[in-house]
Amino acid sequence: MSSSTSLQGRTALVTGATSGIGKAVARKLARQGARIVLHGRDQERGESLMKEIEALGGTARFIAADLTDADDTLRLAAEAGAVDILVSNAGLYEFAPTAATDAASFDRHVAVNARAPFLLVGALAPGMAERGHGSVVIVGSSAARLPAPIGAAYGASKAGAEILTRYWATEFGPSGVRVNTVSPGPVHTEGTQAMLGEHVAVLDTTNARGKAGSPEEIADIVSFLVGPASSYVNGAVLFADGGERSALPA
Repeated sequence: MSSSTSLQGRTALVTGATSGIGKAVARKLARQGARIVLHGRDQERGESLMKEIEALGGTARFIAADLTDADDTLRLAAEAGAVDILVSNAGLYEFAPTAATDAASFDRHVAVNARAPFLLVGALAPGMAERGHGSVVIVGSSAARLPAPIGAAYGASKAGAEILTRYWATEFGPSGVRVNTVSPGPVHTEGTQAMLGEHVAVLDTTNARGKAGSPEEIADIVSFLVGPASSYVNGAVLFADGGERSALPA
């Protein structure tokens, strides 16, 4: 698929791989020679991406699982088997004010954005440690550090995943397993398009670059974090947000 073979012989599980950032990550890692285990909820989209990767010379298989369900999350880990790379990308966001966020919505945010990576790391990282190598990348969000008038449940769940990154880096680092987070700002994806509709162009006004990110740009960073070039990076939260805009003088 590409002249780069830096991940040849590695197996990577990518959650939320059927759209947006996850899809770009799966394609990128496949081009680098990794065998890809695709996760998503939509069987048709998963099989379509699997065939696309295979048509380009890569190797992929698809596992459908509901990450709001703890048992189904653990089934995903069991069916994925021994993996060398975990990219925990699947995310849930239901932006609403706190008073309009009920307990069920809060629990869904925590289940997908924090508990699912917790369970997957607990199930898969010990095997990486036994083999003496592995890499975990959590796809976080700038919402974990930049509060807004809405979306508190989302921000809290993503902040939880960030602190877990540091714990896991400490827990598994001595065994050769690195754990890092990439924290994107606004990115043009199917999800943001659906959420913002005709107002989607506002994303391009949110950072110092004057342009929101693309899924492929985030995939490039994930590729760096799981590959050998980042061997000394562990427990880091890498901000990928185009730079914060400076405040105008009063």
